[in-house]
Amino acid sequence: MGISFWQIAIIVLIVVLLFGAGKIPRLMKDVGSGINQFKRGLKEEAKSDEDEAEATTAKLEKTDEPKAGEATAATEKSEADKKVANG
Repeated sequence: MGISFWQIAIIVLIVVLLFGAGKIPRLMKDVGSGINQFKRGLKEEAKSDEDEAEATTAKLEKTDEPKAGEATAATEKSEADKKVANG
């Protein structure tokens, strides 16, 4: 039970009567412009999310790496365990 041709024709006629034939192209242009702006916003949002994730990853990698000459607690513990195991 789909929409028949006559139902679509009546809807189109009502839209033309309400908005007038001159306003419909402008209305469709505005709708298309809004859709394009929405898509651009989604792309910018995705790009900013990726940039933020990369920055966070880089920040975490910097904090996880020990500085030159410093040993981490895990490294010290593993070296101590090796000494105990070797006797």
